[in-house]
Amino acid sequence: MIRYFREIFEGLWSLLVGLKVTGRFALAPTVTTHYPFDELEVTPNYRGHIDLVVNPKTGKDKCIVCMMCQRACPSGCITVKGQKPEGAKKRVLTEYRLDFTKCSLCGNCVEACPTSAIEFSHEYNIAGTSRHDFHYDLVERFRDRCRALGVEPKIADLTPVASKPPES
Repeated sequence: MIRYFREIFEGLWSLLVGLKVTGRFALAPTVTTHYPFDELEVTPNYRGHIDLVVNPKTGKDKCIVCMMCQRACPSGCITVKGQKPEGAKKRVLTEYRLDFTKCSLCGNCVEACPTSAIEFSHEYNIAGTSRHDFHYDLVERFRDRCRALGVEPKIADLTPVASKPPES
């Protein structure tokens, strides 16, 4: 019989100790962030995935389709394709894909770019339900960013360039 009351007393004592700990931390100021309602301020050193640089005045990209970023990537997560329009001297960017699931955020692609055509996006609040949500079409993102800036995007414009009329 004494054992029975001892177990009840120990159970009640344990409950009181637990309530004391809960009450102490329930009234203390919070030390965590209530994500996603509150967002943390990200340090400027955070890189995020890459994006194409937008010229806010012209809406053009700086990519010359040299493939240096693709070759410099140790993870093999960048795919760049270009096409030379008829009559043009240089290739234009038609496809720039990033598989962010493979990216190690090393920054070799940004450092290797001779025209500074890519930059870090500094986006950290990225969430998805499948790995396909992290396969980015950077050309489409470039177009969206241009439209957000109110500029007409001038990328992958494959309309033929008018050739010079023959001199007579």
